[in-house]
Amino acid sequence: MSQEILIKSAKIIDQNSKFHNKKMDVLLKDGIIKKIDKNIKATSKQIVYDQKNLHLSPGWFDMKVNFRDPGFEHKEDLKSGNNAAATGGFTGVACMPSTCPPVHTKSQVEYIKNKSASMIVNVYPVGTISYNHEGKEISEMFDMHNSGAIAFSDDKKPIKDSGLMIRALQYVQGFGGLIMSHPNDTSISHNGMMNESNTSTMLGLVGIPEIAEEIMVERDLALTAYTNGKLHFSTISTAKSVALIRAAKKKGLKITAEISANNLVLDDTSVESFDSNFKLEPPLRNKKDIKALIKGVKDGTIDTICSDHCPEDVEEKDRDFQDATPGIIGLETCFSLILSALGEDVSIDEIVKIMSTNPREILGLPLPTINVNERVELTLFDPKLKWTYNKVYSKSKNTPFLEQELMGRAIAIFNGDQVADCN
Repeated sequence: MSQEILIKSAKIIDQNSKFHNKKMDVLLKDGIIKKIDKNIKATSKQIVYDQKNLHLSPGWFDMKVNFRDPGFEHKEDLKSGNNAAATGGFTGVACMPSTCPPVHTKSQVEYIKNKSASMIVNVYPVGTISYNHEGKEISEMFDMHNSGAIAFSDDKKPIKDSGLMIRALQYVQGFGGLIMSHPNDTSISHNGMMNESNTSTMLGLVGIPEIAEEIMVERDLALTAYTNGKLHFSTISTAKSVALIRAAKKKGLKITAEISANNLVLDDTSVESFDSNFKLEPPLRNKKDIKALIKGVKDGTIDTICSDHCPEDVEEKDRDFQDATPGIIGLETCFSLILSALGEDVSIDEIVKIMSTNPREILGLPLPTINVNERVELTLFDPKLKWTYNKVYSKSKNTPFLEQELMGRAIAIFNGDQVADCN
């Protein structure tokens, strides 16, 4: 960013800035915020962003993405995943360990960090909880932490062994690590294809009962209390899970929770089309659950909303519904889906907190802020901009939102001395 960048008349959304909720001009140069003022005169040598309804916030952060690299680069790689994240307005992502080999030793952590080091979106590797992603023995978490692993998760493979989960919660306390839990009792949800409901019965598809998630939430809450540990729940989806986490937070347990944007806007009736892009894990639930998720966001029970970006190639998705692999891509549509779900109920201030501040606080990362002389890590966006999702930057195309008109979009991201336009 040796060239100066001038952002004109942008509403600053940053509760840690003295310019919060003020319309200001912002001048960027050499990766630093050089000046913030009411009217900064533009020059012919500057790149200028000047359009209606600009908003500027600390860069957004996604706590759950899969970039499939190494091993499954035909679905996604670090470069294409970075492009998708940048297009969606994100300057940082936590990258899940479901690769081949899985991220279970420091060498895999270092591979991801080194390969993505020069990219505009900061990629933070998440290591596995269990060695080789098998759910049997603890992985080399301390070594991975020292090499840059930001947290530990077995991604979509829930930890079945309660003893392993206890040991993991205890072990990471020695270095301030974070365990991320995907609550799903697979002995209950085994072979399930969608939410257990009247719809699943009508379609003749094996259902996934809500209790499969909830019983694991209860178990992990009990284990967190027993160990006095710290736990983050990934992609919860049911009303009772929200209620359990809300009650546990009131008791003072050190827990946080996230939901997927997809589970906010889609319900299980979408599956009636038998489109495999509606096959997700956790599955799409019912409207009652969606209302509970939204209430959880509004009252702070839910700390953050992720894209749950899961790229899958045509071979994995172009099958009968029961045989298709779960998951959709979500980085490029995440912000629009959050806006459409939360609407007027949640302010832009709170949405930015959910997408920027809270994920970094959970992971113990520094918070970018919009003040003079601060390092640049910013997202420029328009929450009212209408656009059609007809260009996909991910390698995979597994999304039900193609060709749909959406509202709310990032305009550009700025990270250090790099800039990327989001279109």
